[in-house]
Amino acid sequence: MNNRAICCSWIGAGVVALFLALPSAAASVNKSIKIEAGSPSDGASSVNGSITVGAGAVVTGEVKTVNGAIRVDENASIKDASTVNGSLRIGAGVRSQSVGTVNGSIRVEDNVTVDGAVRAVNGRIEVAGGSRIAGDLSNVNGEIRLVGCEVGGDLSTVSGDITLSEGAVVEGDLVVEKPGSWSWGKSKSREPEIVIGPDSKVLGTIRLEREVKLYISESADVGGVDGVMTMNDAVRFSGKRP
Repeated sequence: MNNRAICCSWIGAGVVALFLALPSAAASVNKSIKIEAGSPSDGASSVNGSITVGAGAVVTGEVKTVNGAIRVDENASIKDASTVNGSLRIGAGVRSQSVGTVNGSIRVEDNVTVDGAVRAVNGRIEVAGGSRIAGDLSNVNGEIRLVGCEVGGDLSTVSGDITLSEGAVVEGDLVVEKPGSWSWGKSKSREPEIVIGPDSKVLGTIRLEREVKLYISESADVGGVDGVMTMNDAVRFSGKRP
């Protein structure tokens, strides 16, 4: 299955699931929803509204919207957080099963635990220190920045830049996929920049299906480079950044 098919399948399934879930829990079409700090909830769904989960809230269901942002404040616990057109901000100390958006950025603050995957299609992803993503972390277009955190699965993109810094660890492979025939213009021709910073690790392999600008710190640890490039093509550097 190509990148486009995967993305379309994920988007379609997510939207269908969202509308099927609207009648349950706290639901709204055009209004924003707030789950109060410290309170229990069985979830929230909206179509054209943002959703805020207060600090320390315990949400046993899903938090989902179509056109709106989602903010989960510190030390809350949720099941899944997903939106189609909107950003997600996951506060410090939050626990979630999965986080995803189609068109929007994802910001994961310090000491967050995500038991599953973090996914975007068109959007930047940032994960801060002490956080752990147990599953895969991926996007198609948009920068990915991992700072002192861990990814238990694979880290992948098609056209986004990737930076690992402050001892970030990827336990699976780091994959840069080849753009499909559906890609266009700048995203198809531009070479992504991949930076493996000081003391960072890719325990699997850096698998490159397209040429990139690859920079690996002399103090970084990677399991090898294969595909259209090799370790000999990497630029080694000694400072914080190349």
